[in-house]
Amino acid sequence: MKTDARRHHDPAVRGFASDNYAGVHPEILEALALANGGHQVAYGEDEYTENLQKIIRSHFGPYAEAFPVFNGTGANVTALQALTDRWGAVICAETAHINVDEGGAPERMAGLKLLTVATPDGKLTPELIDRQAWGWEDEHRAMPQVVSITQNTELGTVYTPDEIRAICEHAHSHGMKVHLDGARIANAAASLDVPMRTFTNTVGVDVLSYGGTKNGMMFGEAVVVVNPDAVRQMKHIRKMSMQLASKMRFVSVQLEALLAKDLWLRNAQHSNAMAQRLAAGVRETDGVEILYPVQANAVFAKLPQEVTRRLQQRYRFYFWDEAAGHVRWMCGFDTQEEDVDGFLQALKEELSR
Repeated sequence: MKTDARRHHDPAVRGFASDNYAGVHPEILEALALANGGHQVAYGEDEYTENLQKIIRSHFGPYAEAFPVFNGTGANVTALQALTDRWGAVICAETAHINVDEGGAPERMAGLKLLTVATPDGKLTPELIDRQAWGWEDEHRAMPQVVSITQNTELGTVYTPDEIRAICEHAHSHGMKVHLDGARIANAAASLDVPMRTFTNTVGVDVLSYGGTKNGMMFGEAVVVVNPDAVRQMKHIRKMSMQLASKMRFVSVQLEALLAKDLWLRNAQHSNAMAQRLAAGVRETDGVEILYPVQANAVFAKLPQEVTRRLQQRYRFYFWDEAAGHVRWMCGFDTQEEDVDGFLQALKEELSR
């Protein structure tokens, strides 16, 4: 049967605004088609979601359980609700996605307080955590109950396993739990060249948000409970948070396709490599400053605002701090070498005007 849908975009056009701009990896589309047809039990009682649990445990330990959700904000809000009491607070970096880019959802929807800490590179340390880790018995202050970190961070930097271990040991010593926002967890693992377990369950992370959309999926993420003793009633909280998919098999089969073998790693390695190619070209270009170590699939840079605005007419990307002239360039699983080279040429042309 012929569809009436039309293509409304040029599939050859790729920019550097976000890895969310990318389409769906062909292997994910094949998996969705495979899961289609016939009836499967709704709300997560399907065979795809059941099989996903085995795959998740192979990555995150024998007690891990995945709770598929619709999106990253939903994953973070659901996870943090399951880790906190009504009077609880979450310590996070000032640049954390839960603080800057989720429309206040963690505080409004989860009813918790975010206690933010300024960091030089997006990474928390035990010493930085201690700036907010106090006052547990003070009824005038929201109680710190969770430390939330992002791997890799919103500034493109990557925690080492030892750094996360130190955070987990410090948080646990204060009776706090640890949440890891893993929107780009695959890129971090590819950068470190280690399995994801090396910096999650092995070092003490209690719950993580697993991101798939930025790594080739059409939609969907998952809350992965690594430590079952750290949470309460995840299934009920997911439903209350409007994150329970009726046709969950179509989220689960995407995660299965991503994680069963090495698609997650291949995609992440490629996007990281494209960011390194971009960074190498930028370093050879006068008039541009790279702001942070390029450790995953993001390049943060500073250049004159008038150059940025002209360049944005040719390629999509975002200001990170417009007043300071800071920009962010993201590479996706589908970014090609010619995309990077074309962008670098355009950058040089605009700088020379």
